[in-house]
Amino acid sequence: MAAKAATQLLHGSWGALRALGRPAALRASAVSRGLLEPPLSSICGLEWFMKDCTLSNAPKKPLSAYIRFTMEHRPLLKEQNPDLKSTEIIKKLAEAWRELPQSKKKVYEEATKAEFEVYKEENSKYIAELNHAEKKNLKEEKRRKRVRKEIIKKKRELTIFGKPKKPRSGYNIFISEHFKEGKGISSQETMKILNEEWKNLSPSQKQVYLQLAEDDKIRYANEIKSWEEKMIEIGREDLLRFRKLSAKMGKHLEDIY
Repeated sequence: MAAKAATQLLHGSWGALRALGRPAALRASAVSRGLLEPPLSSICGLEWFMKDCTLSNAPKKPLSAYIRFTMEHRPLLKEQNPDLKSTEIIKKLAEAWRELPQSKKKVYEEATKAEFEVYKEENSKYIAELNHAEKKNLKEEKRRKRVRKEIIKKKRELTIFGKPKKPRSGYNIFISEHFKEGKGISSQETMKILNEEWKNLSPSQKQVYLQLAEDDKIRYANEIKSWEEKMIEIGREDLLRFRKLSAKMGKHLEDIY
């Protein structure tokens, strides 16, 4: 149910984003059809979708018991194991939490519970002081946050379920092939040098990379077809819909988080 609602809201948000870039008459039409909310478009502009406007001043929910535990123990674990990667540290903290006796977990849980009572009181006062437009903004921002969480979840699932990597351009293939040659200089400087080298390649030299890019397009077309068939087979058509919608929204979807 949450996934369906998020997808519907994404479709509506895309309509709103497109409407913002159109003439005033068309934007007015979008408002009348419910794609744009006047208070949001006038107060926050694109920020109503990209950034928090009202929520930034709202009381923050207390940290969960587990997050409290990790924040307390992470510095010491990092100090004792400086070579550990972040993923390994997270794994160790998760194991430590699982093995923690319930009596000790309760300390963190009680702290969260106490702070949550304070949060509820502060949040009630905060909402009571908002005017009508601000309450409307707050509602929209909460909806947008739910969408953002759903987007992050879906993107992770696309990776977990092995969505094929998009085809690379000839330029990108050239860059990845030669990037390591810039060892000892900054990434920015390496890119600057490689960009010039790409510009100076002869047509025949560029054609090698352009052909590799064409081959990669064929690879992607075959892999994505098989992947889509597999997703349909296992009942994950929602991932296909999300993939197509994210491709349609492009940069706007990336800006959400």
